Amino acid sequence: MADVFRRHADAYRRARDGHLGRVERRVMRAIELCRTAELGGHTEACLDCGLIRCAYNSCRNRHCPKCQGQARAEWLATRQAELLPVPYFHVVFTLPAPVAEIAFQNKKVVYAILFRAAAETLRRIGADPKHLGAEIGLVAVLHSWGQNLHYHPHVHCVVPGGGLSPDGTRWIGCRAGFFLPVRVLSRLFRRLFLDALRAAFEAGELGFFDELVGLARSAAFKDRLRALRRIEWVVYAKRPFGGPAQVLAYLGRYTHRVAIANSRLVEMTDTDVAFRWKDYRHGGKTKVMTLAAHEFIRRFLLHTLPDGFHRIRHFGFLANGHRAAKLALCRKLLDAPVAISAPEPTNASADRTAGPPAWSRCPCCGGAFVVVSILSATLSRQPAFWNDSS
Repeated sequence: MADVFRRHADAYRRARDGHLGRVERRVMRAIELCRTAELGGHTEACLDCGLIRCAYNSCRNRHCPKCQGQARAEWLATRQAELLPVPYFHVVFTLPAPVAEIAFQNKKVVYAILFRAAAETLRRIGADPKHLGAEIGLVAVLHSWGQNLHYHPHVHCVVPGGGLSPDGTRWIGCRAGFFLPVRVLSRLFRRLFLDALRAAFEAGELGFFDELVGLARSAAFKDRLRALRRIEWVVYAKRPFGGPAQVLAYLGRYTHRVAIANSRLVEMTDTDVAFRWKDYRHGGKTKVMTLAAHEFIRRFLLHTLPDGFHRIRHFGFLANGHRAAKLALCRKLLDAPVAISAPEPTNASADRTAGPPAWSRCPCCGGAFVVVSILSATLSRQPAFWNDSS
């Protein structure tokens, strides 16, 4: 992605000067400068053979494909310690296209509604004695893209298969291989989301521009809501995970993912960018799509997040305010160990006899690198890129 921006971003900025927001411009600039001399860095020397190399700083922007590894590793280590010895389910809540176009012009407001509606849907149906009758917990992750980079906002929820009884005295497990009925979830999700969207409109929290400007009129907005209540909304429940290891593997792929990984990029020319994608309408077949460079950048920037918006959230007994106490109660009721052990820290104090990690070894002799000098940033003022791994 950095190569794409370095070659095509200036022309893209000039062509769309009046249509680029501050967030999009900052994301582009951050990825362009990532791991270059402009951001500074340090010089390393091999203790054995004397090889010297420069290591430049990362931009640490949460939209950069190269900068999510460490944040993902730290987040996963915490989640591993929180896993329960129960089946885990994966439920996806998707916004229909007529809502998605409203969401694109009101990302912060509509994304927050999407999180709340999805979580409340699962919690209400889970608490209903006709279904589970328990207080459940979940981790929800926002994605806004499909494989072809079109705008497709949806929330992935990872949910333990059971919950706490209303009086907190026992664990109630779900039926084997089944969590909650998706049709019931879909109907409640639609109602909760549209009620919240109407409230946001009445509070003056929504803005409409370009082809949607007509929705600013109350009558037109009510007509849109009426039409949305008549269509089916997609809620998809996947098969349960095989165990805690599969849950972690899934979370590792999804939580800190950006719109497209560098590994999917195939080729870049002076005019086009080609990338691999899976066509799920044809059995998940892998294909190669070629787009004009400006169209590729436009699609990538569709998925930038508002400043400070957290795209990973916890609800129910996994909510931040009482997670530790609730998890301790769950483990007690499940007669489970205190916690599933998290991986040992990788700092030097953890194991002084272990060799250096692969990324810090000399490519010539395998020796350890040490920092010998600091390289100052060459920019007159280092840009304050948003550093948020949520």
